[in-house]
Amino acid sequence: MSVDVLQSRGDEMSVTVCGQDENVERCQDGLVKLKNAEVEQMSKDILYHLGFDTNSDDLEKLFGDVKHGIGVPSLSILLVEIIKLLYHAKAKNPVIFRIGSSGGIDVEPGTVVITNGAVDELMRPFFEIPICGKLVRRPSEFDQNLAIELKALALPEDNFQTKVGKTMCATDFYEGQGRRDGAFCCFTEAERIGYLDKLKNHGVLNIEMECVCFGALTHFAGIKSGIVCVALLNRYNGDQISVPKDVLQEFEKRPQALVLRYIRKCLQEKNQNSS
Repeated sequence: MSVDVLQSRGDEMSVTVCGQDENVERCQDGLVKLKNAEVEQMSKDILYHLGFDTNSDDLEKLFGDVKHGIGVPSLSILLVEIIKLLYHAKAKNPVIFRIGSSGGIDVEPGTVVITNGAVDELMRPFFEIPICGKLVRRPSEFDQNLAIELKALALPEDNFQTKVGKTMCATDFYEGQGRRDGAFCCFTEAERIGYLDKLKNHGVLNIEMECVCFGALTHFAGIKSGIVCVALLNRYNGDQISVPKDVLQEFEKRPQALVLRYIRKCLQEKNQNSS
């Protein structure tokens, strides 16, 4: 077993290679397969944003640090190349995590949210992308057993709550999230609260800017994945983060701690099976 963490500024993405899960649809040999026959015919494949190519780099031995910005466009570029990297590296049974921060919906600041479903701003559970002039919809789905397994790793002595629920993916940081602290605001406070109420009634616990794309692409690739984010604030109480910087830094370690427990669990199971 190998475990590698691909890090980005602010958020992190980790790729854990572990045992087979019968509930995840993937090839019997556990290898990542691309839904693009063109790649198999290429004599050299360049992963532009990761800085790798298949001729000069031994991708079966090499993983590295990567950086990306905020939102779907940068995430989709990164994720597509990570999936290709896993294919070229002949990784078996990978599990991809996105670790980061979010805005909470009626949850206390510092709460860790495990995503079990993703919706867009209109509460649609799919990722919509124009391809060759046509809109293509891909369902955004997450492994439910993985979410349950992650929740079970929360400890009674943790000084924070861990919850499982839906996450809303926004394409905009300000008005698209119902924020009233941007350069523009064309809606009332009552409308903002009403929108948060709709999200809450739909089972949404937090807002970020990547989950619909992340769930759709990993599901389309047949790769098990999960999102673990900490809520930096309760959006019902406003749009500005009020906790001190040192507290924020401690908040951001909480999703990492939970995913590290999962990685340790995978390693322990692997060692037990091999002994």
